[in-house]
Amino acid sequence: MFTDINDVLQRFSQQRYIATEEIATVIYLAQSLGKPVLAEGPAGVGKTELAKVWAKALGRPLIRLQCYEGLDESKALYEWEYAKQMLYTQLLRDSIGEIVGAASSLADAARRLSQEEDVFFSENFLLPRPLLTALTAPEPVVLLIDEIDRADVEFEAFLLEVLSDFQVSIPELGTINAVHEPMVLLTSNNTRELSEALKRRCLFLYVNYPGLSTEVEIVRLKVPDLRPELAQQAVEIVQQLRNLDLRKIPSISETLDWARALVTLNAGSIDAAVLRNTITVLLKYEADVAKARRMMGDGGRARPEY
Repeated sequence: MFTDINDVLQRFSQQRYIATEEIATVIYLAQSLGKPVLAEGPAGVGKTELAKVWAKALGRPLIRLQCYEGLDESKALYEWEYAKQMLYTQLLRDSIGEIVGAASSLADAARRLSQEEDVFFSENFLLPRPLLTALTAPEPVVLLIDEIDRADVEFEAFLLEVLSDFQVSIPELGTINAVHEPMVLLTSNNTRELSEALKRRCLFLYVNYPGLSTEVEIVRLKVPDLRPELAQQAVEIVQQLRNLDLRKIPSISETLDWARALVTLNAGSIDAAVLRNTITVLLKYEADVAKARRMMGDGGRARPEY
């Protein structure tokens, strides 16, 4: 467990993650208050990575639930293993005579059969999915609920019990409480508004694109083979691109991909030719590429269009 905010900063740094004091404070408070964290922000700013680093810093397993449209509790919580149930049905059919043979009455025979039926919906046939796995894990875990804004409103409502009481209700088994309360991080790219009920249960954290000096520090940490002056130039170009009206703004992960590409190409500087040939590492739409080439045609210094 983290002892204080500085401990969070130090352990995250050991995992090669540059955390702001705000991030460290929210993570420490989440641990101390037993609250989930809702991290919102643009895609590609390191929200998912934050959960991975959190787990590594504490030495805990990471359990990830990737959200998508149409996700329901059977995919997120549990499923019944129908193949095993069918096998048990066959075994029960073969031995039904033995089960009811010693029954003293019809009521007694029905009772004996009902006891066998209860086994169908026992933990023996339960197939845990990420949420149930996190709650029943024998050791504390970090639970990542990634891109919650992609899930339907109904699934978001279903999560409220998990996030507030760290328990789930299974009709056939009753309420299952967490063996150990997991540390929970939900991420959102803010593609839709989340409910107030969900937000009320979480500590809020907005993760934005880093400033120039911070992003340079990230590049130098993650791509140490890139010369410092080239790292500075690369980040300056990326920061300029983010000021353009692009369909998709370059993420931090794409900055790092570009830095690695520059190392691979043994680039001495980012001139017009290098920028022209590698810009698609950063930008993924032709309209964005064309706009960037017009604005950054001299290799990194923005020039006006005529």
